[in-house]
Amino acid sequence: MPRPNVEVERKEQILGAACKVIAERGFRELRVADVAREASLSSGIVHYYFTDKRNLVRAAFERNFARSLERRETILESDDDAITRLRALIDAYLPSEAETVEAWHVWAELWAEAIHDSDLQELNDHAYGEWRRLVAGIVRDGQAAAQITAGDAVEIANLLIAVLDGLALQVLAGSTSMTLTRMRTVCQSFIDRVVLPQ
Repeated sequence: MPRPNVEVERKEQILGAACKVIAERGFRELRVADVAREASLSSGIVHYYFTDKRNLVRAAFERNFARSLERRETILESDDDAITRLRALIDAYLPSEAETVEAWHVWAELWAEAIHDSDLQELNDHAYGEWRRLVAGIVRDGQAAAQITAGDAVEIANLLIAVLDGLALQVLAGSTSMTLTRMRTVCQSFIDRVVLPQ
């Protein structure tokens, strides 16, 4: 039986703690000492793995994206038809469970900071490029099966992603007119009105 890789486990422990601190306090309020406390480690150990806050935060954002995809892996790799997979992705991305809410908070912090930080802009561009590619691939599958309207698959993917992102931010901001239930209804309606052939 292979031995667990302590370095990998320790990094995951630190990055999980960093995401939690970012989600709870925000990017600008994050301190390495807070991450160390959340991970039940010393600041020295955190600095051993991540030389400074910038490296730690970038790795935390990258981990947030990777974990997001891991949680949806069964949907993304499913043999279900494209519409079933798109509807399942919508439900999986609703900010309804603690882990998903935390991930959305981390995304929101990344977007806010990327406005002023070219390094984070590059990271956001990479992550969103991959996300668009995956959703557009499902759209193309649906178009090949005549389940999804004809057109530019990337544009359709961008529209769906924009609806998800925009409404999720409203839910996270506590909008009284955009509840979690309303968000789900609107996103599923988007599939019916825009994605399905009319």
